[in-house]
Amino acid sequence: MPPRGVRRGSKRARQYEHVKQAEKDQGRSERRAEEIAARTVNKERARSGESRTASRTSTRDISSGRRGGLRSGTRRARGRTRDQLYEEAKKLGVDGRSKMDKQQLQRAVDAKK
Repeated sequence: MPPRGVRRGSKRARQYEHVKQAEKDQGRSERRAEEIAARTVNKERARSGESRTASRTSTRDISSGRRGGLRSGTRRARGRTRDQLYEEAKKLGVDGRSKMDKQQLQRAVDAKK
């Protein structure tokens, strides 16, 4: 079931089903595939102004499709972006996060979990 606010038969509903199926084909569980698809659709809705509210990372970060294209077929880590790690560190209450680089943020977030 697509996220709330997405009408059946719309472009976003089709996008949701497509992303969900692609994630399942890659071996993800049904629940994880639904989560990824919903996040992808919600981000694209926010970027195009279709949603009521939008986070800063949704509107200013690179699009989901572009990120996937940039990260696919490379040997570098396919983890979260620095901004995503920073936001997670903020939620976890990591001190000194504003001066940390991506690797330091990754270590700090992992240590807090």
